[in-house]
Amino acid sequence: MGTAEGKLKLTLPVKGMTCASCVMHVEAALKEVPGVAEVNVNLATEKATVAMESGTIPIARLVEAVADAGYQIMVEKTSLQISGMTCASCVMHVEKALTSLAGVVRANVNLATEKATVEYIPGPVTVADMRAAVKDAGYGAEATGPEILDTDRERLARTREIRALRTKVIVAGVLGSLILALMWVPPSVLALSEFQVNVLMWALATPVQFWAGWQFYQGAWGALKHRTSNMNTLIAMGTSVAYGYSTLLTFFQGLFTGAHQLHAHSVFGHSTGTYFDASAIIIALILLGRFLEARAKGQTSEAIRRLMGLRPDTARVVRDGQEQDILVMEVVPGDIVVVRPGERVPVDGEVIEGASSVDESMLTGESLPVEKRPGATTFGGTLNRTGSFRFRATKVGRDMVLSQIVRLVEEAQGSKAPIQRLADVVSGYFVPIVLAIALVTWLTWSFLGPEPAMAIAILNAIAVLIIACPCALGLATPTAIMVGTGKGAEMGILIRNAEALEKAHKVRVVVLDKTGTLTQGRPAVTDILTTRISEGELLRLAASVERRSEHPLGEAVIEAARARSLSLEEVREFQAIPGQGVVAQVNGSTVTLGNQLLMQEQGFPMDGLDRRAEELSAAGKTPIFVTQDKHVVGLIAVADTPRPEARQAVETMRRMGLQVVMLTGDNQRTAKAIAQYFGIERVFSEVLPDQKLAHIRALQEEGYVVAMVGDGINDAPALAQADVGIAIGAGTDVAMEAADITLMGSNLQGVPRAIRLSKATIRTIKQNLFWAFVYNSALIPVAAGILYLFFEGRGVPPALRYVLGDFGFLNPVLAGAAMAFSSVSVVTNSLRLRRLRLD
Repeated sequence: MGTAEGKLKLTLPVKGMTCASCVMHVEAALKEVPGVAEVNVNLATEKATVAMESGTIPIARLVEAVADAGYQIMVEKTSLQISGMTCASCVMHVEKALTSLAGVVRANVNLATEKATVEYIPGPVTVADMRAAVKDAGYGAEATGPEILDTDRERLARTREIRALRTKVIVAGVLGSLILALMWVPPSVLALSEFQVNVLMWALATPVQFWAGWQFYQGAWGALKHRTSNMNTLIAMGTSVAYGYSTLLTFFQGLFTGAHQLHAHSVFGHSTGTYFDASAIIIALILLGRFLEARAKGQTSEAIRRLMGLRPDTARVVRDGQEQDILVMEVVPGDIVVVRPGERVPVDGEVIEGASSVDESMLTGESLPVEKRPGATTFGGTLNRTGSFRFRATKVGRDMVLSQIVRLVEEAQGSKAPIQRLADVVSGYFVPIVLAIALVTWLTWSFLGPEPAMAIAILNAIAVLIIACPCALGLATPTAIMVGTGKGAEMGILIRNAEALEKAHKVRVVVLDKTGTLTQGRPAVTDILTTRISEGELLRLAASVERRSEHPLGEAVIEAARARSLSLEEVREFQAIPGQGVVAQVNGSTVTLGNQLLMQEQGFPMDGLDRRAEELSAAGKTPIFVTQDKHVVGLIAVADTPRPEARQAVETMRRMGLQVVMLTGDNQRTAKAIAQYFGIERVFSEVLPDQKLAHIRALQEEGYVVAMVGDGINDAPALAQADVGIAIGAGTDVAMEAADITLMGSNLQGVPRAIRLSKATIRTIKQNLFWAFVYNSALIPVAAGILYLFFEGRGVPPALRYVLGDFGFLNPVLAGAAMAFSSVSVVTNSLRLRRLRLD
């Protein structure tokens, strides 16, 4: 029996759910399993996320609980070839190693054949995990066939589902059309009696009812066993009433009187008094809706498939001095991997030889290729453009950045937004209320309706049962969340969960940490002013001295000298003056680098450079004076240079009506100059790292919904405090862990893009929910026959008779068509987000 130990989250693929009521039933079934702390079921992704408490929980119990509720967790079976077993004890060790994996339902090891047969839930565990577990137990393990990726498995399952639905739609459609044709053609033309026509229609309707429509009975029976109901209950009851009534009318016609009268005025021409046409066409239309819905839902996860498709199937590695192609899943950390021009990088690693430019747009959303040289980090799934290089694999499989992105997107797509709670509450009562309305409708028209009262009552009750659509309610939010988070991933915007996506659209204030967010996060030389020597000589002297320093400003000077290919001198008697500068001997000369205070204390004449230094300081730059033998020979200005797109990003946010605030540790004068450059009006200056959280909290107390954008470890508390924390992907893992949204690139334009995406997604969700609620609240009364009261004595206008007949009653077939396409319209509306332009 497979177990999961400790606090753990499992994602289980669930089949058979059709509406929001199904979601609630699966959640209730899983929550009844001892040890389950939290359950979140998503209709759009058809997955259940189960959070387990501390302890050991048999995975098989979860599978059984869902099966008892009338649904199915997708369980796969695979075989492993085991080596190294010698006795029954070895068999037990291997079985224990396999069943200890979260996601393994059961394992059976055969000593004679040296094979392990494993039943497992795809997603929580992979074949590679099984092989690793067996090897850790001291045995060998090889897969007997190629492992199927989770995305491929889901695609294949979706393809099978669509193919089966297509077959049922075709069969039900053809048979239903034949029944309709028989309704149009008088029996005399066919040289058949009315009884024979009815029997023929019964023969055609029966396979539609019990073969094509069998899935509705299965779903209804599963719900009935747990004393609940769902959409399958409504469909099964509605069509069964039409089919059962017609069957009785066909073979026991003496029990009914006046049955022809209503149907004679329907849209189907000649009437034999039966409703085989209604039951068959309703099932065909609902299956057509399911077919279109399944195709559309498959497109909502297209972003995940594209991301997973970035990873190549094979990798070229160097082993035993020879290059060889192996499956990418067989690459292990430490392998030397060779990448040639035009190939995709298979795993994450560090370049050790060669150089190239690599297209990382599929991960970061930034179009410019990134130069890779020895020491640079490479990411699996990115595309090598020009050169060839070798790198040492550091992260493989689930540890790769690409895998982490996919996992984060899947978790976000499977989460529930707070806006969905209303739909969940309504869905819990929806089906029982509809059943009650159908019963009241039948009783009302049976006793108070015009003749033929019984036929009217049956048709109206069927229409109520068929037209109600909890599917639209269940799909309104998760489909939009799926497409929205997928769209974000394509643009390099990773959204942690649906709650973060929903909150982002309410943001009114965006707080930007200056260093590493508005700026590059590393100082660079911006200005060089000289009085006695050339720029190159000044920079060479300064860099020679700073080479012995560990100050970040010194590193900027050294980097500038390297960029000019200047040769540096050896220095002697190096001395650091805390808070002021450094001094050293260079080729017999005393060279001093420092701030204005050091120059004044040493009594060095400024030669007018002090005024220039003040101007540079006012512009947010740090001036470094350089002296040679007590003479100021120049001035080097160093600054943390702005990101090229930051100014435009701030302007974009201001145009969106957002208030932009800057946090910085700089003094007030420097902070004001920097803010003025970026067009930021509100600034918090001289902010220590531990004070950032207090400033975020102060803004929230002013009534603002605040987004914080940062990249460093010291930003993590503020990111967590903010209503929406946004981490720059070029920053630290700690910042990304604390953030609600992560920008995979360093482009600050990702912030307004993320907010635009949130606004568009929430707008789509509201449209979906509005349609779902209005559809059900408006059409259920129509199906119940309320329009009869309006048209009584006046007659139904000719233009509406196709829909309402002569009495003002909605045709059940049209009710089925409306229900079938209501959920399709919700999914289609969500898919519009794929074409959303965020710039």
